[in-house]
Amino acid sequence: MSEEKVPNELHYTKSHEWVKVDGESATIGITDHAQAQLTDIVFVDLPAPGKAVMKGGSVLVLESVKTVADVNAPGNGAVTEANGELKGHPELINQDPYGKGWIFRVKLAGPIDPAELLTADQYRAFVASGA
Repeated sequence: MSEEKVPNELHYTKSHEWVKVDGESATIGITDHAQAQLTDIVFVDLPAPGKAVMKGGSVLVLESVKTVADVNAPGNGAVTEANGELKGHPELINQDPYGKGWIFRVKLAGPIDPAELLTADQYRAFVASGA
């Protein structure tokens, strides 16, 4: 796994989401590793703004030609925005998972415990371990 595929400025979950926290807001997507495992993503069940989310709970479902996968919340809060581009172009997640393929934003009810997220180096080691 190359450095470019796991941006150092983001944090990661063991369920393969990336998280960018900006104050009380967090942007969430899936990692390059996750999109590669799913293969071609063909549908994203985007959450509606205002949807309450619970840490570790499923926020939405991604469908690929191979399987269906949940995308989980890294903390408690409410969805403020979903990436509407994904409705017509779910492949953006495969093409640019850390950029145009972001999935949703959440207003956090409280801070995410940093101990519950992985740094880029920790995530690389986690993926390398085969977990």
